[in-house]
Amino acid sequence: MKPVTVVEVIALLEEHVAREPGGAIAFDGDGTLWSGDIGEDFFEALLEDGNIEELAHAALAREAAAEKLETSGGAVAIARRIHAGYLAGTFPEERVCEIMTWAFAGWPHEAAEAFAEEVLVKVGLEGRLHGEAMRVVAWAREHGVATYLVSASPRAVVEQAARRVGIDLANVASATEERDTNGVIVASAVRPIPYGPGKVMHLRAKLGARPLYAAFGDNAFDVAMLREARTPVAIRPKPRLVDRAAEVPGLLVLERV
Repeated sequence: MKPVTVVEVIALLEEHVAREPGGAIAFDGDGTLWSGDIGEDFFEALLEDGNIEELAHAALAREAAAEKLETSGGAVAIARRIHAGYLAGTFPEERVCEIMTWAFAGWPHEAAEAFAEEVLVKVGLEGRLHGEAMRVVAWAREHGVATYLVSASPRAVVEQAARRVGIDLANVASATEERDTNGVIVASAVRPIPYGPGKVMHLRAKLGARPLYAAFGDNAFDVAMLREARTPVAIRPKPRLVDRAAEVPGLLVLERV
C-alpha cells in the first residue's frame, strides 16, 4: 500500500482521461467520503424515535430468530439486539445493511426521506467530510469526469448525503427498500444490495463498459470495487481492508488533508 497525495492521484486521473476519455471515478460513502456510518446514524435515530411499525416489528423478529437471538420485547428491543450482534461480529453484516434499509417498513418513502434529512442535520455531516476525498470530487466536477457513489447504506440517507457532496443522484447506487404500489416501504430490500461484489454489479449497471479510472474505499467490502478500477485508492483504510490489501494489486493510500 503506497501512500500518495491528492496532487499525485489527480495526476494519475488526468493520465487516465487523456488515454481513455469518457470514464468515471467511484467512491464508497461511509468512511470514505465522510467519517462514520450514516446508515447506522439513520437506524439509531429510528430506534431513538421508537416509531417502528408492526410490519417492521414482525420482520425484525424473524431476522432475530434466524440468528438465534431473543425475540421478546418490542421492536426497538429486538432491533437493538440485532445491532449489538452486528457490532460483536455475530450477525451477518450484509443482512444488517438490508435491515437498516427496510426498518422503516410501514412509512411512506417521503417520510423516511424527510427523516433522513433531519438525521444528517443532527449529526452534522458537513463537518465529517474527508478533505482529501472532497478535493478529488471537486476536481472531477471541474473537469467533467462523472463521479459515482456506491454505498450499502439506505437509499434515503445516502441520497441526502450525495446532495451535500455534489454527486448527481443518477450516479448513486445504494441499498434500496422495496415499496408497495402506494409508495409505502415494505419489509424487504432490493437484492443484491451494493455490498462486496454487489458494488461492482450496481456500478457497472450505471457505468456500462466505460473505464473506471479510480475507485476509492476504506473497508474489506470495497475490495471488489477497488479491483475493478485502473487505480485503486484506499482512504483512511480500516484494519479489515489493510488485511486484504494483497488482493488489490497496486492499492494506493491517499494521504489525509
